[in-house]
Amino acid sequence: MDTTTHHDLSALFSQLGLPDSPAEIQQFIQRHRPLPQSLNLSEAPFWNASQVAFLREQWHADDGDWVVQIDQLNAALREHPATSDLEQVDCAATPGHPSCS
Repeated sequence: MDTTTHHDLSALFSQLGLPDSPAEIQQFIQRHRPLPQSLNLSEAPFWNASQVAFLREQWHADDGDWVVQIDQLNAALREHPATSDLEQVDCAATPGHPSCS
């Protein structure tokens, strides 16, 4: 029998004391990304002390009820922008642009 508790990202945001609607979660992610790869999620400057403690405790817990959602949030905060959001550069018109090397 599976005794694992299944949470979603909205429940994680609620647990962290953050607004938890899909739109508010998306706004949070857009506002705080991208996090540098060298920075642990729990070390991000936008968390308060209790949020840091929760993230660290859950990440290192043996049963880790929240690990999947924390990992999802971590990945979302580090994702690259969608291709459609990237600057389109015409290398013929701007040969000195860094994307044109």
